[in-house]
Amino acid sequence: MAKLDPTKMKDWEIAEAAGEDMLTVEEIASNLGVEKIELFPYGHYVGKLDYMRILDRLKDKPDGKYIEVTAITPTPLGEGKTTTTMGLVEGLGKLGKKVVGAIRQPSGGPTFNIKGSAAGGGLAQCIPLTDFSLGLTGDIDAITNAHNLAMVAVTSRLQHEFNYGDKTLANRNLKRLDIDPRNIAMSWVIDFSAQALRDIIIGLGGKMDGFMMRTGFAITVSSELMAILAVATDLADMRERMSRIIVAYDKRGNQVTTKDLEVDGAMTAIMAKAINPNLMQTVEGQPVLVHAGPFANIAIGQSSIIADRLGLKLGDYHVTESGFGADIGFEKFWNLKCRFSGLKPHCSVIVATIRALKMHGGGPTVTPGAPLDPVYKEENIGLVEKGVENLIAHIETVRKSGIPPVVCINHFYTDTEAEVQAVKRAAEAAGARVAVSRHWEKGGEGAIELAETVVDACKAEPEFRFLYEENTPLRERIELIAREVYGADGVTFSPVAEAKIAAGEKDPEMRKLGTCMVKTHLSLSHDPALKGRPKGWVLPVRDVQVFMGAGFFVPIAGDIKLMPGMASDPAFRYVDVDVHTGKVKGLF
Repeated sequence: MAKLDPTKMKDWEIAEAAGEDMLTVEEIASNLGVEKIELFPYGHYVGKLDYMRILDRLKDKPDGKYIEVTAITPTPLGEGKTTTTMGLVEGLGKLGKKVVGAIRQPSGGPTFNIKGSAAGGGLAQCIPLTDFSLGLTGDIDAITNAHNLAMVAVTSRLQHEFNYGDKTLANRNLKRLDIDPRNIAMSWVIDFSAQALRDIIIGLGGKMDGFMMRTGFAITVSSELMAILAVATDLADMRERMSRIIVAYDKRGNQVTTKDLEVDGAMTAIMAKAINPNLMQTVEGQPVLVHAGPFANIAIGQSSIIADRLGLKLGDYHVTESGFGADIGFEKFWNLKCRFSGLKPHCSVIVATIRALKMHGGGPTVTPGAPLDPVYKEENIGLVEKGVENLIAHIETVRKSGIPPVVCINHFYTDTEAEVQAVKRAAEAAGARVAVSRHWEKGGEGAIELAETVVDACKAEPEFRFLYEENTPLRERIELIAREVYGADGVTFSPVAEAKIAAGEKDPEMRKLGTCMVKTHLSLSHDPALKGRPKGWVLPVRDVQVFMGAGFFVPIAGDIKLMPGMASDPAFRYVDVDVHTGKVKGLF
């Protein structure tokens, strides 16, 4: 490991060099206690686990300690949440603990855009990086195809209902659904940042070329099918959820589901293999489960319930990652994922960096690719102390769940001891344990302090509680999340949102749904420009979606879009293949 120097090597170079000493997937599985029949290898270093066999075999084994990783509000500087997740897994491994990690599969959108992949960094990565970043075992492709099959079903049914009489439909054993083409609940999906596809017209040409209508694309990881993959407890549960997806509404306002379109079985068939979590490893050889997808701002953004159940049975400690800051990722982990799974976490790790806290304290704007302002490399206690208000907000959110927060100061070589101590004083005063971790530079050895702090936090059984009860009215839930988690003074609702909430309150099935908020990840508020801990603002809810299959009522706040845009200097410009070895280079 000494030959790997993060200060002199790029992440992809470290991943490639570490790959020379990588364990095979069979070795990783064996070390984890997985039997040969329970592993489906995909090449030498990646595999899927037969969750049904493993959970059945280990059903009487007590669960391990359950640890969630979240962060402060993200900045362009990066907080290193996945890096910390991998570092903590490595650090627990250094302590001799049997540990399993769970992270989400990266989307092609950020991988080929500004952010890049999401494998971690330095000596705290999930490898092999190329497999991880470029499709893995096909889960996201399966979601894309299954989702778009539903859109094919509804658009083809529209074409046939408008072009052929009831007798013709009856001859083909089809009933008229009387779909309203102006009230289609889904869009198409693609796993790239493709802003040109947000709003399109399809069906141009003659009647044999489809039904002409307005539609659009969202990014695949925002699909309800990704949410179903994250919260399904087994294949039977996935199959039942798949049949409840609302694809459109008829002209009387009634739901038209995948079951009505008779496409739910085929969609589940496409997704059947995807329900098994993927098995990979850290740079230091600890097992990592990769399952479900990112974007907690527009989706649930959690590693899957199945992956967590497996990790808790296979390991004594299981570390799972949630998307973005605690206002988004942790809140959904807390009030959605844990409610659906019945699992209770022992602690939550909140990742923060000195540089990001300086930005929240009023530091200069950071533009990706542009030179970093010197303020982020030099000591500035004032900016740190002001920015720590953002961290305190997230500590308070975690404490409201009844579980202990552990602040991880993800250390950079430019951080000074005085800056670190300023963060420690504020975080401890707010009721959190604090650890400084150097996992990026030193791997598990650099994460021992963090690992020891987490082990200590997990000793007591937490008094876990939800923010709201299942019978809390939909509008009241939104207002609770806005006030208690985001810090808003209140909520305003557009007429469209008001009407949908009122309809939901009248529907017994909708009243049972969990609340999955959609808002920017770049601020505690709805406005990405408001850093730190904004005061004196109101959350505007402009629309609501209903994910009956996933079990979500989805309020949409602010101007956030479900299809990201591609930047002018995207990451795909730097990705290539060595034609002599076939190795991919340039991923980050």
